[in-house]
Amino acid sequence: MNTLPKHVAIIMDGNGRWAQKLGKKRVVGHSRGAKTVREIVEEAVRHQIEYLTLFAFSTENWNRPKDEVNILMKLLVSSLKKEFRRLTENNIKLCAVGDLNTLPQLVREELLFVIEKTKNNTGMVLTLALNYGGKEEIVDAVKAISIKVKNSIISPEKVDETTINEHLYTRNLPPVDLLIRTSGEERISNFLLWHIAYAELYFTKTLWPDFTKEDLQKALLNYGKRERRFGKTSEQLTF
Repeated sequence: MNTLPKHVAIIMDGNGRWAQKLGKKRVVGHSRGAKTVREIVEEAVRHQIEYLTLFAFSTENWNRPKDEVNILMKLLVSSLKKEFRRLTENNIKLCAVGDLNTLPQLVREELLFVIEKTKNNTGMVLTLALNYGGKEEIVDAVKAISIKVKNSIISPEKVDETTINEHLYTRNLPPVDLLIRTSGEERISNFLLWHIAYAELYFTKTLWPDFTKEDLQKALLNYGKRERRFGKTSEQLTF
């Protein structure tokens, strides 16, 4: 493999459909999906991916049935408790982006505990997008900048891409190089809108619970074969 992405982001889609295909409740799919997360995180570490960002729960997901949302929150807490040791062993630093203040208290406390305990780890940065929406992120950044402009902390002429980036939830993350979406859907779903401006997009029909280490390797291999021009011509890249 010639080139590896520095930052991989994944829209983990298809848990519910996976369970329904087996005639089981959606929660079974979410539980199996959590196991897939563990396997893919470990594989990303093995490939020395520096940043891995997972779309765990969107702002729109609150519209799902209340019972399913409650189960997802409980699963998140139990997963954080179970995976804390593995994160430490693999030198992984856990972060989270999104509106964390409105998460259930137990979820927020467990999340912040693991983030605090892994903050000095120097390996891969694993970021969970929780209660996250790309449009909301940009709106909140604009509001914060507007207040600073109003209070003469920033002049309008000084507002540029760097200013906006510094006010995003994801300000500590580099641009996404490779965005993977499972389940056959081919859309962005309001995920990391600012950071995927030049990302390579990889869509697979594989449902998330069935997504394996080999599937990740295929995505990385596909990425390595692509020519990233960033507005330039192929000829310019050869010089």
